[in-house]
Amino acid sequence: MKRLSLISVLSLVVCALLLAIPASHAQTYPNRNIQFIIPNVPGSIMDINPRVVLEELGKILGTQIIPINKPGGGTVVGTDTVARSKKDGYTIGYMSNAAMVYGRILNPDTFQFDPDKDIEPLGLHILFANAFSVQATSPWKTFNEVLDYAKKNPGKLRVGTMGVGSVSHFSLEVIQSLTGAKFTHIPFKGGEAVTAAILGGHVEITFDAVVKYVPHVESGKLRILLLTHKLPAYPQWPTFTDLGYKQELFSSWFAFCGPSGLPEEVNKALVPAIEKVIKHPEFKEKFEKMHYVVPYKSPAELKKMIAEEYGRALEIAKKVGLSK
Repeated sequence: MKRLSLISVLSLVVCALLLAIPASHAQTYPNRNIQFIIPNVPGSIMDINPRVVLEELGKILGTQIIPINKPGGGTVVGTDTVARSKKDGYTIGYMSNAAMVYGRILNPDTFQFDPDKDIEPLGLHILFANAFSVQATSPWKTFNEVLDYAKKNPGKLRVGTMGVGSVSHFSLEVIQSLTGAKFTHIPFKGGEAVTAAILGGHVEITFDAVVKYVPHVESGKLRILLLTHKLPAYPQWPTFTDLGYKQELFSSWFAFCGPSGLPEEVNKALVPAIEKVIKHPEFKEKFEKMHYVVPYKSPAELKKMIAEEYGRALEIAKKVGLSK
C-alpha cells in the first residue's frame, strides 16, 4: 500500500510538472497583441513612418502590433499614454524629441510625466531636417528677405508648425530671439494640415519636416529658404550657420519607446527586434530616398543622446530668454 501511495504521489508530481511546462511556455513574451501608440494624427509622417515597419516587427516578434493614434500637445499626449501604460510590454510606442526635449522646455506645465524617469527608449529610428518654406509665388527669395520684412512688420507673417512645443516651434523662438524678427506662431496638431495651410495661403510660412515639402518644391508650388541641417541632394538650401549665425538649429527625430521599468524578458525580445527592423536594408533604403537619415542607436545610446540634446537646448533657451 505504501509503495502504491508513493507511486501515486510521484505520478501526480510528474503530471503537475508536465502540465506546468506548456503553461510556463505560454507566458513567454509576447503571447498576445501589442498596442503601438502613435502620438500624431493619421496621415502624418509620424503616423506613416512606423506603419512602414510595424508589420515586419510583428512578424519578428511573432504577434500582431495594433497602431493607435493619440495626437495632441506636440506629441506629448501620446507619449504620456505610453509613460502611464502597464509595464508589461503590451503597450509601446513612437516618440519624438518634441516631447522628450523641446516641449518640456517651452511648456513644462503641460507635462504630467517625467521624460527621463517614465519613458524607456527602445531604439532611434530616423532623423530629418525641418524646412522654413514659403509659397513659390511669394515675394521672398531668401531667408534674409523674410527676416527684413518680419522686422519691419512685426507679427504680420504667420508661421505654421506641427504644434506648441515642437522642434520647429523651438527653432522659431530661437530665430526670433537671435534676429529680432517677430512672427506669429500658428500651431497645428500635425499631419498634412501644416502643408495644406501654406498651399492654401492660410499662413505665409511653414516650418516643418522637409520630406513634406520637397514634392511641392519640385512641382513649383513652394520654395525652401532654410534647413535645420544640410541635405546633400539640395546643397543650395542654407542652414542657419551658413547665413552667418553661430547657433545651429535643431532637427527632428523619431524613436521607439515603452514605459520605464519593462521586465528584462520584454527588453530581450523587443530591443533586438526593433534594431533588426530599423536596420532592414529594404526599409532603410526607402527612408533614405525620402531624405531621412536612419542612424540606429541602442536604448543606452539613445538615452544619452536625449540627455545631451536636452542639455544643449536648455542652455540655448536660457541664453535667448525662453527658459529661466
